[in-house]
Amino acid sequence: MFTPDASRPVSSFMEHHYLHFNAAALMDAAKGYKEHLGKGRKMMVTLAGAMSTGELGKILAEMIRQDKVHVISCTGANLEEDVMNLVAHDHYERVPHYRDLTPQQERELLDRGMNRVTDTCIPEEEAFRRLEKHVVDLWKKDQAEGNRRFPHQYFYELIRSGVLEQYYQIDPKDSWMVAAAEKDLPIIVPGWEDSTLGNIFAAHCLVGDCEPRIMKSGIEYMMWLADWYTNEAGNDGIGFFQIGGGIAGDFPICVVPMLHQDLERENVPFWSYFCQISDSTTSYGSYSGAVPNEKITWGKLDADTPKFIIESDATIVAPLLFAYVLDM
Repeated sequence: MFTPDASRPVSSFMEHHYLHFNAAALMDAAKGYKEHLGKGRKMMVTLAGAMSTGELGKILAEMIRQDKVHVISCTGANLEEDVMNLVAHDHYERVPHYRDLTPQQERELLDRGMNRVTDTCIPEEEAFRRLEKHVVDLWKKDQAEGNRRFPHQYFYELIRSGVLEQYYQIDPKDSWMVAAAEKDLPIIVPGWEDSTLGNIFAAHCLVGDCEPRIMKSGIEYMMWLADWYTNEAGNDGIGFFQIGGGIAGDFPICVVPMLHQDLERENVPFWSYFCQISDSTTSYGSYSGAVPNEKITWGKLDADTPKFIIESDATIVAPLLFAYVLDM
């Protein structure tokens, strides 16, 4: 009978049992992640889907604290939903029978202000509105003073100021945004407008409380990333760990071909590690489901870049892989 290593029970369990198929792909990717870090190289993690509502922060925060993640690209939803979980967790409701809900039952959730994400309902009043009243003060202040910031920088100020601590309903050590704010971790948020607070910001612009100009744009995020990659990649490049698909991954990975092809810079290293956890199907023409080798043709990865794809559920796989990187 297998006896796990008491000092790293999760990792030793995986090494013993995860030997084939997607389990083996998970192990190969995890070992590759550790090898990449062992060479002194940095890693980007990209978050799509609803990973924050899925409470990935419980382990991602520790990855950040232990310097296993050096930059994050995420959707506006993942940015805000980690903080919403921080301040409103006790008001969330789980709906394990969500597949059986009728349209009328869905409407009843709406009427109660419960916004459903698969089996989890986010409470509008305690989550969205609680954050809104504090972040609007920052928007109005920047409007009056002529300041401009990136979306994630407003969250960092809310966290660092302590104004949200009165609402905390989980241990802040389980919030990846709190860990990121403490580390001043670089964050990229492409398409931030496609988020609840992005919609709220647009509404406040429409009524004249503030102007769109105070919010730095996706183009400015790409410009910032171009400079960051140039300064941090050295001769070996940065690693790219992609959870899911969509803009969180598609946007930042393009910085390398932009530096090569559009700015015509020489000696810019390719991304030097690539892994994606995905359940998207390649044959449907989905970029999110494209095998890593396709990215060679776009100037994102090189022929010898370590490449991994784990075709599985990120809510199951990502915590396991991070646990292995952390030697848990």
